[in-house]
Amino acid sequence: MKFVINSVSKLYKGNVWGLRDFSLTLEPGVLAIVGPNGAGKSTLMRILATVTKPTEGTVTWNDTDISQSPNDLRAVLGYLPQDFGIYPNLNAVEFLDYMAALKGLDARTARKRIQELLHIVNIFNVRKRPLSGYSGGMKQRVGIAQALLNDPQLLIVDEPTAGLDPEERVRFRNLLSDLAGERIVILSTHIVSDAEAVATEIAIIHRGRLLEHGAPEKLLQTVEGKVWQWVIPSADLTAAKQQYLISSTARRGDGVHIRVVGKKPPGSDAQATIPTLEDSYLHFISSANGSMDGENSQ
Repeated sequence: MKFVINSVSKLYKGNVWGLRDFSLTLEPGVLAIVGPNGAGKSTLMRILATVTKPTEGTVTWNDTDISQSPNDLRAVLGYLPQDFGIYPNLNAVEFLDYMAALKGLDARTARKRIQELLHIVNIFNVRKRPLSGYSGGMKQRVGIAQALLNDPQLLIVDEPTAGLDPEERVRFRNLLSDLAGERIVILSTHIVSDAEAVATEIAIIHRGRLLEHGAPEKLLQTVEGKVWQWVIPSADLTAAKQQYLISSTARRGDGVHIRVVGKKPPGSDAQATIPTLEDSYLHFISSANGSMDGENSQ
């Protein structure tokens, strides 16, 4: 199972690059593509799902170019797009039966698979309820069920937890972890905690470019000794935000507790603390903004 992204770029009208020279080799496990809104995540997901073609570069599945022969990948692909839509008047069984027919599953195989998936995504007890009555999280579970109908080797989910409440997000993240196994799961998100909860590898993307890629432990090592816990008066918070890269703030009785990412302590009383993936993510995004802004100003 080889999925290789080689120097992929995507150019849109108006000379706007959605991706620039993006390369990555994927293996079984959960890869989280993390970046701000507008970073190019959905563009990449659509290319990987054979919805659109790259302007430059290639994506190969088992050495076959998916732009030239998309059906080889589509046969083993499950895809949950960001703008996944449902038919509100259908219930879950009817909708999944319809999607199974579109995927070419025979009726007997489809019925068996649908029953299995209703249990896997935990909506069996509401399977006969019209989808219009489902919560956002329940609709996302239907979405993941349709993506799993053909038991895919490659599962792509684009911003699956956007708009979900915290409890539904946790359920969905647990489901993705359970589904990994021997398949490749690609999760696109701008929520670092989602990536931290499920990913075996993380790729940080910004302005269409790959900034960093590796296991969570590798990303954490990049900010080891560069994260500081500092307590300041509330009146100093605005000035601190202008001067330092702050990853979090919490108001306490003794002042505002802030986490600062930087090579040096922000104050004599600042204490080194254990870094998080949020700290690492902000470090890479901030560094990229500085270098890119510098390039643009030359």
